[in-house]
Amino acid sequence: MTRAQLLSISRLLQQSLLNNSNYYFRREMTSGILKVTHKCKGETEWTSNTVSQQCEEVDLMKMDSLQRKLLEEMCIVVDDRDKPLSAKSKKDCHLMQNINKGLIHRAFSVFLFNTKGELLMQQRSDFKITFPGMYTNTCCSHPLYISPELEEHEALGVKKAAQRRMEIELGIHPSQLPLDSFQYLTRILYTATSDGVWGESEVDYILVTQKDVDLRPNKNEVKNHCYLSKGDMKNFLDNLDTSGNQITPWFSLIAKNFLFNWWDNLHNLKPFQDHKSIHRLTF
Repeated sequence: MTRAQLLSISRLLQQSLLNNSNYYFRREMTSGILKVTHKCKGETEWTSNTVSQQCEEVDLMKMDSLQRKLLEEMCIVVDDRDKPLSAKSKKDCHLMQNINKGLIHRAFSVFLFNTKGELLMQQRSDFKITFPGMYTNTCCSHPLYISPELEEHEALGVKKAAQRRMEIELGIHPSQLPLDSFQYLTRILYTATSDGVWGESEVDYILVTQKDVDLRPNKNEVKNHCYLSKGDMKNFLDNLDTSGNQITPWFSLIAKNFLFNWWDNLHNLKPFQDHKSIHRLTF
């Protein structure tokens, strides 16, 4: 049951108590639990009208404290043409009840190759709220609704966000990944649910870089990491059903539609730059 449905129930309960001036009403929502109480004028004790029910959203207190704190970050809400509209919290942007109403936010996906042509993959931490434990490309996150990361010229805001998150997740110092080392190729738009409550609906900027870097992964963000050659990647993807490994939905879409063409042309990616299109990808 959603928060809106629970609040609607509470209003009906008020009406069922004759909706007159002899009653006071109080509605409390704590950690996704709604409780409605009333009392008559002159009384000191509140009487419960309903059995407490669990809201569909989730009890945030059960989450990892660091990941819970990150839900307060303000993301960039956009329309399906990537026009910025407003700011909303990471929590709001990743709740399926909002996504199902059309809420989209701006994101990015980094593909870092070393000088041997191997792609750095990460397995998302089990603490992550969306798609925990799944394998994905080097780094996936979102720019914040702050001036430096809202800058749109040459996708500088997105590149600054990528540089920030690469240090947070993988410990890569910004000096090893200057902004001009990121090549902005194109954008994709997709929607995917993680567990029915949380999900993604993003205009996702694709950034590619080829550098040898020093890694110090943050265990709260990254469970495991590895470099894969193109051949190893094909074997990895071909054997997902038998290996028990899972990949994130955006990585699945990118691998299916773009990745191997880019991989064959790391020496010259300019022909793959398409900053006008937003590729609408579905499963």
